[in-house]
Parts: sequence; structure tokens; C-alpha cells
Amino acid sequence: MRLGVYGGSFNPPHTGHALAAAELIRNLNLDRLLIVPAANPPHKTLAAGSPTPEERLALCRVAFGGIIGAEICDIEIRREGKSYTVDTLAALRAQYPEDELILVMGTDMFLSFSTWREPERIISMAALAVMHRDDKTATWDSVVLEAERLRRELGAKVIEVENRCEQISSSTVRRYLAFDAPDSLHPAVVEMIRQKGWYLCGADLKGLPYEQMREISLSLHDEGRRSHVLGTADTAAALAERWGADPDLARRSGILHDITKALRGKEQLHLCARYGMMLSKLQRENPKLLHAKTGAVVAREIFGESEDVVNAIWWHTTGRAGMTLLEKIIYIADYMEPNRCFPGVEILRDLVWKDLDAAIFQGLDQAVAHVRKQNCPLDPDSLSAWNYYRNNTERSLSL
Repeated sequence: MRLGVYGGSFNPPHTGHALAAAELIRNLNLDRLLIVPAANPPHKTLAAGSPTPEERLALCRVAFGGIIGAEICDIEIRREGKSYTVDTLAALRAQYPEDELILVMGTDMFLSFSTWREPERIISMAALAVMHRDDKTATWDSVVLEAERLRRELGAKVIEVENRCEQISSSTVRRYLAFDAPDSLHPAVVEMIRQKGWYLCGADLKGLPYEQMREISLSLHDEGRRSHVLGTADTAAALAERWGADPDLARRSGILHDITKALRGKEQLHLCARYGMMLSKLQRENPKLLHAKTGAVVAREIFGESEDVVNAIWWHTTGRAGMTLLEKIIYIADYMEPNRCFPGVEILRDLVWKDLDAAIFQGLDQAVAHVRKQNCPLDPDSLSAWNYYRNNTERSLSL
């Protein structure tokens, strides 16, 4: 019997996981595919607010329930301590001594396989099957090279799977759930999550104190963007003090300004459709530029923020002619917060405390020049803002 072993945190299990399971059963000609949710994955820390291992097991029973040949296995849920693959395979080998075990993994995990606990022992117990998690890229060349090395040096049996895939991650799905826009989930899984309030789905996030909103916001960002978000919020509050705006509104705008930045183009378009947003041709063709618009809608619909905050987020990327004081502050704080590093940023940081409009124009001038240099289409609102603040700055200098 050919027995596949497909492990993961499944936090939550989504349609990409289900498609992968079906593809593995078909392409590897498996008699059974064991879906093994990890109780305590050794390579990652589960996101705050995640369901318990037993609850993720229940979600898996629903998510994979319609796939013939797939079977949910609780072997790691029942075992205490870290969920090491070598221990799981040893237990399965004892349980199925005559069966051929095939350990399934994605490209990222395969390329880190040598760092796992006892990789040589794993290879002695099971073949390795590597599947795509997105479209084939240069990463697959690395997979081929690593597979050859493992075969040559360790005698591994490595199977390179030609599978269809859905380009979605559990972290993206969790963000969707917080934004009340579930996608790529079995409807029954969504219902279970909503009933339990997992992943902030259906939670009342309106009117939160800043510190609580700050923690939630940071949890929805990729790790590498969190310092920028914090820098923007703090800079915006300081600029609000200097120029007479409300520091609390500035801080709230700053901490939420990139709230949907981690979503890719497809997900940005999905959120626009979810909230009935009309898009221009330029926006449809460049969906990665939509995070200011989707972020503003999330700030209003999910966090219940005021129109002043919503508008400041809406315009923080392009700017517009005649921005309000708060809009100017968020635009320029995002541009020159302490983590930014580009030629001229120190001059801009000095100027913003002396002449806010002059700093706005300098930021717009640099942004417009960069877009033109890249031969990319220029957003009409950016061009309008550039002309407005150029004229406004020239008029101010002539007085």
C-alpha cells in the first residue's frame, strides 16, 4: 500500500490545502493520504488567537472531508511536546510496517530539509515528495539541485510532483477572516470559524483603544513591515503636535495606513469587490497599488474609524490636491518615517518641521520622478497633487 503523509499546521485548512491533497492522491497514485495536523510545530509559532490543536483537527475533518482517499490522522495531536516529523514517521512505520510511506512537503520546507531533526533517519523511513506551492519559478531549479544532492549523498528517494496549485497561504486567509471577507475556505469551515470567533472573524473591532488596535494591526502585517507601521504612527503623532492636528487621530491613521498591504493583487481586487469599490482602468491593471483604498475601507467597516482617519489612509499613497491637515501628515509621515532610507530623506525630515506644504511638494516631486523613471503610468491624483503643491509652494515663496 502506498501511504502519503501530508503534515502541517493547517491554521486554518483552506482550499489550497484541499487541492494539494487531491493532486497528491492522483499524481502519486496513493492508496491513502494521511492529513496530519501538527499540535506544536517546531519551525513556527502559531498566530495569536489560533484554535487549539483539537479545534484545528476538527476544521481539517471538514475541509478534507470530501476528498476520497484522504484521512485525518491525530497522531501528533495525541503526542506531547514538539511535533517532530521523525517521531511521527517512526510511529507510522511501526503501525504500517509493510506499507510504502511517502512524506509530502512544499518547496520551501524541502529546501530546508537538511536542517530538520534527524533527516537521515527520515529518509530511511520514507520517500520525499515535493510539490509546488505556486507557479514554477527559479525556486524549482533549487529543488532539482537539492533533490540530486540528497539522492547522491544520502540515498534519498525524491519524487518531484507535477501538481496544480492554488496560490494562497494560511496567513493570507487569516487576514481575510479578520477583514470579514473570507475566501479560499470551505463554507462549513467559515461557519465554524465565525461561530467560534477564531482569527478575529466577526469580532467587534470598532472603537478600540489605541494600544489594543496597535497589537491587532501589527498581527495582520508581515513581520518586515511592522517597524515601518510603528514608525509612521509615531511620526504622524509628533507631526500632529507640531502642526495642530489631533495626535490620537494621526496615530490611529498611521497604525492602520498599511493594514491591507500584505495582501497580493488578487486579494486586493477581492476586497474591492467585497466592499463594492469602483476601480479605474489603471487601478484594475495595477492592483498592488490598491492597499490605500482597501485599507481605508477596512478602517471604516472593520475598525469603525472616523471619516478623517479613513480619508487620510485613502490618500496616503497618491496624495491629492488640497489635502486636509491630517491627510498631509499621514502622507508625509509614511514617506519619511525613521525606517525610510533614500537620497534626500534627511533634508525632507528637516524641512517637514519648518514648512509642511514644501515637504509635501518635495515628497510628491520625488515620487512622480521615480514613477516616470520606471516608465510606469502615473496616477492622475498624484499628478494633480504635484501640480497643486508646486503652485502652492511657488506662491508661498514669492510672498
